[in-house]
Amino acid sequence: MNFLIFLNILSLVFQYDQPSFKGGASRLDAFINNNLIYPEFSKQNCLQGTIQVSFRLNSGGRIYQSAVQKGYGTDLDKEALRIVRLTSGKWIVPAGYDTTQSIVLPINFALKEFNCERRSPEQIREAIAAYRSREALTRAVLNFYDKKKTGNYAADDEAKILDLKAQLGYDERYIDRMLKQAASKIKQQDKEGACEDLLFVRRLGSDRAEKMIEANCK
Repeated sequence: MNFLIFLNILSLVFQYDQPSFKGGASRLDAFINNNLIYPEFSKQNCLQGTIQVSFRLNSGGRIYQSAVQKGYGTDLDKEALRIVRLTSGKWIVPAGYDTTQSIVLPINFALKEFNCERRSPEQIREAIAAYRSREALTRAVLNFYDKKKTGNYAADDEAKILDLKAQLGYDERYIDRMLKQAASKIKQQDKEGACEDLLFVRRLGSDRAEKMIEANCK
């Protein structure tokens, strides 16, 4: 593997009369390592660190009210939240447990063999700022194609949107990676995450995800 994921779990989770992951902490660690997909932007820009995800468990061990409690506002946050939600149904909840309590999983993302030690703190801050700016530009692309689908759009704007897509790197190779990522999530039985990726491809104006959407997102 080209990256390492380290998981630290608050001791609260494994105390007596508290919920525990089926198989214990080592099984949870293995589950996350086997299923986590290091986000592309963060991997390319050496973004690393700890994302804290809070959630609650019902009496059946299913997750509800999950959210990023502390993150960086990048794709690391999204992946940490996705992977925690994948653990839903894999928790043992003792009788009498207060299901309104919040549990926090701090998940540490760390890259290996990416020469990240050469990146300065200033470069990391710039990358985080670039991600947030990219999100705003991406929304402009998505809004255009949403309007185009309804027929309520300015045709003269399409050339500008195509230029913006090229600037953002939303080309055929990007689509290839997204489809591959969605396929991996389907194998993990994470259809929700896969469909988010596939519908994103559709909203970029591409029809290449349609067969997978038809098969998995109805």
